[in-house]
Amino acid sequence: MSQQWLNTAEAARFLRVSEASIRRWSDAGLLASHRVGRRRARRFAESDLVQFMTRGETQFIQGQPAVIHVGGVSIPVPSHLATFYSSDAGRLRLTVPFLADGIRSNQPCYLAGSDEMLKLYFQALMNQEGVDLDRAAAGGQFVALALNGATVEMAVAFWEHRFADILSRGPTLIRHVGEMAAVRRMFPSEDEMLRFEQAYEVMCRRYPVAAICQYDVRDFDGVAMLRVLKAHPDLFEHRLGTYLN
Repeated sequence: MSQQWLNTAEAARFLRVSEASIRRWSDAGLLASHRVGRRRARRFAESDLVQFMTRGETQFIQGQPAVIHVGGVSIPVPSHLATFYSSDAGRLRLTVPFLADGIRSNQPCYLAGSDEMLKLYFQALMNQEGVDLDRAAAGGQFVALALNGATVEMAVAFWEHRFADILSRGPTLIRHVGEMAAVRRMFPSEDEMLRFEQAYEVMCRRYPVAAICQYDVRDFDGVAMLRVLKAHPDLFEHRLGTYLN
């Protein structure tokens, strides 16, 4: 049976994604590719593209547990959760242990929020047993970001590039916390931020990412919360009360 080979542009059309996504997945070892000719151009087997498209939540981590623990609940990887809080103590209850576990396990950890929020996290993480926050930050294992304006497409591409770059160095689990009240200010409107959540939900399934999107219920109305729930279907496989702070 003959094999059909596609170039990068054709593979992107086949999977209905950007050429940049194809290159990132290839570089990260998530999508099988072959190099041909003097220019070492990428070529993709159609059968590999079909397998990539249909494998869903196949785990990419070898030799590591395929689950994490959030609030005492085992969560499979990849996962994209939303948590809800109404106080600073509630903000930190689940996400500080989540990040601390990642730092202790030498897993890449990302935290997106405002400068004020990041200070709260720094203070809490520095008090966690077995966490050397300065060392993790200096080595690039723990990265805190204060966000600036962007489009949905730019934001998704930013995180996809980060995740692919990490995996190109070897298999690992990636932890990601986003403080959505701060992320909201990154976009021109709340609607755009929620569109980003929907796009991130699709994108992150291709990576061994455990993501927690934190929502301060004092900053979002009921309609927004309904859209948040719809953008995080993983929540409905667990006790929702676990994520209410």
